[in-house]
Amino acid sequence: MWKSNGMEGHRTINYSDIFLNFYHMGDTVCDPRIKEHSLIYVCSGEVVLSEQGKVIRVKEGECAFIRRDHLVRMDKYGSAADGIYQSIVLRFSRSFLMDYYRKCDKSEWPREVKRSKVSVMKIPSRPDVVSLFESIRPYFRTEEKPDAEWLRMKMNEGLYIVLKTASHVYASLFDFSEYWKIDLLGFMEANYMYELSQEELALYTGRSLSSLKRDFKKISDLSPRKWLVRKRLEAAHDRIVNRRGKIKDICADVGFKNLAHFSKAYKSVYGISPTDSYRKGAG
Repeated sequence: MWKSNGMEGHRTINYSDIFLNFYHMGDTVCDPRIKEHSLIYVCSGEVVLSEQGKVIRVKEGECAFIRRDHLVRMDKYGSAADGIYQSIVLRFSRSFLMDYYRKCDKSEWPREVKRSKVSVMKIPSRPDVVSLFESIRPYFRTEEKPDAEWLRMKMNEGLYIVLKTASHVYASLFDFSEYWKIDLLGFMEANYMYELSQEELALYTGRSLSSLKRDFKKISDLSPRKWLVRKRLEAAHDRIVNRRGKIKDICADVGFKNLAHFSKAYKSVYGISPTDSYRKGAG
């Protein structure tokens, strides 16, 4: 029943998007991207969540909601006493959220709330939080698998906890609805420098892959991939002609991994190499 990720002392189990994690560790374990909305409860040790310089620590007995966001970094630490880290994570997949959205009564849902700029939210300690995770915790110590109906109930309890905590999370959790659909162009303008596949662009903007392609055709005649390359070149060109940084640093900052590839792409668009463009400058 327990599964290993190849790391000594690491066990994890997944019951329909309810994850039980166990590490016996000396070093940090890092999850660089949060690809699903998640509710995490720390049983032992500590998890440190970092987002663009802001750090939130979730310690033993504490809980946090993490919005699906490729900019959030998760570092896990074992307890000082025995080096053990344990957590329970509920991951709210797109299919689960869409099914919940279709079935629930939305008559009293907030309509004017906006998506928060912060991706991590600590959940205050409340009886419903303790009750949920303490009811899941015994599955650390048994080979018995919970049934499907019980799992659905626990996922719904977790979602209820998140929705009860702050109204702005509606705009993040149900960002596939017309009320709170994420501005695709705005997201790409803000994140063009990151290496995101079309599947990830769809995921982080609350879309299916087909709806991403359909919506993007309304924005540009280019494919999302070609649009991102063009945007990176435009950003690099602006910095180069105004001599804001070294060429190799500009190349990396706008999202190119290879300097030779960057130079070739730059010359194909602007007719001269980045070096010649830098020498020429804005004047």
